[in-house]
Amino acid sequence: MDEHTMYYDTIIKLTTAISQCKDPEEVALITAESVKTAFKAKGCSVFLVDRETRELGLVASSGLSKDYLQKGPIHFMQTIREAKDAVPIAIFDVMDDPRIEYPEQAQKEGIASLLGVPIISHNKIIGALRIYSATPWEFSFNDVNLLQAVALICGMAMDMCRMYKGYKTSIEILKNMRGEDTYSTNKWTPYEGVPTSTDPSICDY
Repeated sequence: MDEHTMYYDTIIKLTTAISQCKDPEEVALITAESVKTAFKAKGCSVFLVDRETRELGLVASSGLSKDYLQKGPIHFMQTIREAKDAVPIAIFDVMDDPRIEYPEQAQKEGIASLLGVPIISHNKIIGALRIYSATPWEFSFNDVNLLQAVALICGMAMDMCRMYKGYKTSIEILKNMRGEDTYSTNKWTPYEGVPTSTDPSICDY
């Protein structure tokens, strides 16, 4: 029961935190910090796919050194090709798995095991969420499910933030085009913006 409570608490705290975010990078940072804390892991990273270079670009990280984070490019098709159908990657020993691109750097960083899941939005993989442990870790079914749930929340939240920023920019552009005098009142009617020569009845539906 304690283990399940930890999972529920993690989801609630994370959802509450990111619901107040208005920037995708802030969502990624809160996700990385929350996952690291919840799992008591060595570190956690959030990556997004660069569609042009086909590499995973680091967006946010918690608990890992700059040397490790700057070890080199991470290739999307190589590192998460097993996850193309939303299947997570669990690596028990980073020194004995061909999917690890930089095993020596991982060992130097003190990483023993790794769990990675894709971040999915609108049925497309847009990135990856990874958690790192300092000791060998046999990831449980619940561990995997929790990380997948967090990745889905992270993906949806980042999309919502992008939409919010896009709408805000569009509104500012429209305001500049129409002029500040147009917005001299806070009141709004169904016919706002309709030419006076137009029969208002066309807006009744």
